[in-house]
Amino acid sequence: VHLIPVNPVREDGLNPKSRKRIMPDLLTEAPAIDPVYEAHVYCNIPTIAERSMEGHAPHYFKLVSVQVLIRHGDRYPLYAIPKTKRPDIDCMLVPSRKPSHPQLEAFIKHMSKGSAAQMDGSLSSLPRYPSHSLCEMGELTQTGVVQHLRNGQLLREIYINKHKLLPSDWAAKQLYLETTGKSRTLQSALALLYTFLPDFDWKKINMRHQWSTIFCSGSCDCPMRNHYLEEEQRRQYSLRVKNNDLEKIYVDMAKIVGIPTRQLRASNPIDSLLCYFCHNVTFPCTKTGCIGMEHFKVIKRHQLEDERERQEKKLYFLYALLATHPFLNQTVNRLQRIAEGKKEEVFVLYSAHDVTLSPVLSALGITEARFPRFAARLVFELWQDGKRPKEHFIRILYNGADVTFQTSFCKDHYKRSNKPMCPLEKFVNFVKRDMFLIFNSTSYYDACRRRAL
Repeated sequence: VHLIPVNPVREDGLNPKSRKRIMPDLLTEAPAIDPVYEAHVYCNIPTIAERSMEGHAPHYFKLVSVQVLIRHGDRYPLYAIPKTKRPDIDCMLVPSRKPSHPQLEAFIKHMSKGSAAQMDGSLSSLPRYPSHSLCEMGELTQTGVVQHLRNGQLLREIYINKHKLLPSDWAAKQLYLETTGKSRTLQSALALLYTFLPDFDWKKINMRHQWSTIFCSGSCDCPMRNHYLEEEQRRQYSLRVKNNDLEKIYVDMAKIVGIPTRQLRASNPIDSLLCYFCHNVTFPCTKTGCIGMEHFKVIKRHQLEDERERQEKKLYFLYALLATHPFLNQTVNRLQRIAEGKKEEVFVLYSAHDVTLSPVLSALGITEARFPRFAARLVFELWQDGKRPKEHFIRILYNGADVTFQTSFCKDHYKRSNKPMCPLEKFVNFVKRDMFLIFNSTSYYDACRRRAL
C-alpha cells in the first residue's frame, strides 16, 4: 500500500508548508501509456514558445563549441494504406497559412537564391524547400519547415545573441554541415540554418552529403552490428505476434480496405495514420467502413510498448553502441581539437532521421528519452572553465532538457561536483574505450567482430 502523507493542520488552524509527496521507486508501477497524448508529443505541432535549458552555465564558463543532431521536421507519409485516398495535405509554403513563422516569407525568398552554395554530390539536385500542392511521399510539410525555423531561432537567441558563439563576420570553416540525401533532411537543415544565421551568405555554405543514415562514413563495415539489428527485429516480430488486440485491429482494418491482413501490416499503417492525426485530417473510409481512433490507439499503444520493451532488452543497446560509435568518435575528435584551441567547426549541424537519433540516445544511456519526435534536436555543448582554462566540460541536451547526468558515463558525477556539467575526458573515455567493454573488446574493429558477453 502506498501511504501518501496529507498536510496536517497545525493547532493554529493554518496549513504548514506543503511537503513533497515521495513515492518509493520500489513500489511504483510504470505509468499507463496514453497513446493519444504520446502521439501529440510526437507530432510536435508548433504552438506555444518552448522553454529550453541550452546555454545554461556558471557565469565564468565560456561556450566554445555546439554540435547539433536533428531529426527532419514533419513529413508526408513514406507509406500509403492500400485502397484508400492519400491524406490531402498541401506542401506549398504559404506564409498566411497556419502553422506559420514571421520569417517564413523571407526564408522562401532566400532559398530561391541558393545556387551559390556548395552542395556535395546529389544534394545540389534536391529542392531547397517543399513546393508541391499535393505532398509527395516523404516530403517535408510547411509544419516541418516551421518546426526548424523555430529551432534555429531558439538556438540563435542563446548561442549567437547571448553567448556570441559566432561573430557577425563568421567564416565558412567555422561551420560544419552534413545531411543525408533526402530532400526532407536537407530542407530541415536549411530552415534551421536560416533563422540561426539569417540571410546567410550562400557562398559560405558547404553542405556535405552523408550516404548512411547512421552517419558511419568510412567505418560502416561491422558484422556484429548487423547481427544485433536482426536479433532486435526478431524481438519486435515476437512482441507483435503475441499481441491479440493488435492482431484483431489489423484484421478489422484489412476488412475495411479489402486487402489481406499481411498486406496491410506491410504497408506500415501507423506511419500514414500519424500524418492524418498530426494534421487533424479525418482517418480514411471505404464503402465497407472507416478506420477510426480506436484502430489508431491500439497500433500506437503497441508501438509505445515495443519501445519500452526495447529499452529493457539489451539487443537494441548492443546494436546502438556499434551503430553510433563512428558518429560519436567523430564528435569527440572534433571536441578535443576545439579544446586544444582550434577555431574551426565551432558550430556543427547534422540533419538526420529517427533511426539516427534513436541509437545515439540509447548508446549514451539516455533510456528515459522519448522516441525522437518530428524536429527533435540533440545538442552537445563544449564549455571552457574560465578559472581553469585547460579544463573543458560538456553538456548534452535533448529537446531543450539537460540530460547530461542521465548518460551512462556521467550519471554519478554531479554527486561529487558542484559544476552542472560533465568533464570532457569522461565522454572521451566512454567513446574511445568504455563503449567496447560489454563486447570484451578494446576497439571498434574488434567489437564489430566479437559477440557481447
